[in-house]
Amino acid sequence: MAGTTRTRGAARLVRVARLLVGRSLLRRPTDRLEGFVCARVGAVCRAAGAPAPGFGQRLYQGQRAAAARLHPATAVLLQGSASSSAGTSEATATARWRAPDGQQRKGVLTTLTAPAISGARAGSRVQVWLTATGQPQQPPATPAEAGFSALVLSVGAVCGAAVALFLCYWPCRLAIDRRRLAAWGSEWTVTGPKWTTRR
Repeated sequence: MAGTTRTRGAARLVRVARLLVGRSLLRRPTDRLEGFVCARVGAVCRAAGAPAPGFGQRLYQGQRAAAARLHPATAVLLQGSASSSAGTSEATATARWRAPDGQQRKGVLTTLTAPAISGARAGSRVQVWLTATGQPQQPPATPAEAGFSALVLSVGAVCGAAVALFLCYWPCRLAIDRRRLAAWGSEWTVTGPKWTTRR
């Protein structure tokens, strides 16, 4: 079954190649040139999209490895959270927590490192993620979030390459169309008078 599918795919490619570059009395040089440009653009687009899955996988693995280096801990707020500046949603609070080496640490948490401190009062317990030295870091992405971000970046890279190739192809297409119109006009000045009986 796989061999039959592969054979059909090869036959389809041969037909497309003949359509683009094969001999035909109706095919003009500009048609062959456009077929060549389309084939090149398609090949470059496929080449640009080929590394996207590997890129997404490496990005996902990198995010999961970064998450594995962080240690979950519970911090106790020593004071209620307060907005760092008027009109912003970022808040800070002084807290204490136990580092991975067992030592007590004290410092300032923000809503970036501990989103749960927003609106929390003194004595509240919030989860934090610590480095090996006990410094709070942003919470790691969940597997679903890491997979989604990797997918979005991979698709974005392919779409960006496709847009760039289209922007390169479009001026070529306009130039080819101008040549077609010029050739059609010159041919019509010769053929047109033969098609009419007006004198």
